[in-house]
Amino acid sequence: MAFVTTAQRYDVLCVGDVSTDEFIRLPEGSARRRDGEDGAYLELPLGGKVPYERGTTVAAGGSAANGALALARLGLRVGLATFVAHDAVGLDLLSALRAEHVDTHLVRVDEQVHTNRNFVLSFHGERTILVRHEAFDYHWPHLRPSEVPSWIFLTSLGPDALEYQDAIAEWLDAVPEVRLALYPGRYQLEAGSERLQRLYRRAEVLVCPASGARVLAGGVTSDPASLLEPLLGLGPRTVVVADGRGGAVAGDGTDRFVVEPFPDTSAPLDRTGADDTFAATVVAGLVHGLALPVALAWPTVNFMSVSHQLGAQAGLLRLDDLEAQLSEAGAGVAARRF
Repeated sequence: MAFVTTAQRYDVLCVGDVSTDEFIRLPEGSARRRDGEDGAYLELPLGGKVPYERGTTVAAGGSAANGALALARLGLRVGLATFVAHDAVGLDLLSALRAEHVDTHLVRVDEQVHTNRNFVLSFHGERTILVRHEAFDYHWPHLRPSEVPSWIFLTSLGPDALEYQDAIAEWLDAVPEVRLALYPGRYQLEAGSERLQRLYRRAEVLVCPASGARVLAGGVTSDPASLLEPLLGLGPRTVVVADGRGGAVAGDGTDRFVVEPFPDTSAPLDRTGADDTFAATVVAGLVHGLALPVALAWPTVNFMSVSHQLGAQAGLLRLDDLEAQLSEAGAGVAARRF
């Protein structure tokens, strides 16, 4: 494992917004899908009472929390730097993180806002999320030497967090031994690669779903393999583009790899959070010291497992279970050069 020193508290420090997520599964007949030239839409009857099949609450959700739990279950020492409010939702969120052995020492309480709360509508294995990012008083903490991690896993933040990310970039310049895994969310993608160029140039690994990779590449192509070159041109040492089905393409300065989804004949129940799981799990493999093609196999099985449960965390595997499933699958999940 790539520890900087054995005295350090964290292998990985996750940074990003968190929320409590309310998952609502809609049965057949209560909603419908409409496909148009500009995308697919979830349609509900206006003014009616819409029945739902089941609901699940994930107390500690959002990409940063999903990533933190995935990393912790894979045997790493994980901390989380984020913001919550002094409310019941925030207290429940902190309790859920601690129960999963995620260190919350760097979670800051903002008295002026509410803890983020999202509503996830699940239909036919896809999801539509009603999301709100509170305007937190973002500020990067002073880290004691023992709190400096081996890796930073930086992910989704609200639209008011650009200066906060500038402060993170400044801090990273001062600690070149810390590796950055960058998994940008919606507002980071909308800000553009030029606005956040210091982070892209500093990244050891950039992980993006194909839709996000197209945004960063300027919409020039929809082929995941063709997205590697423009993303590598932003400066990261390694790029992973996930295909949304549990597979990916990846590349570094010399090699290009492809990994197929984990072999699975059953239909997914809900893919909410599965992209977060994919990103965190490939980073976990790299933190554990695996070579890129070996690390790429890990997220295929975790993505599949999460997709068969309602909610973003119920299917997260522990390290022994993940390795056992990979061993059973054999060469069928190995990454190959292309």
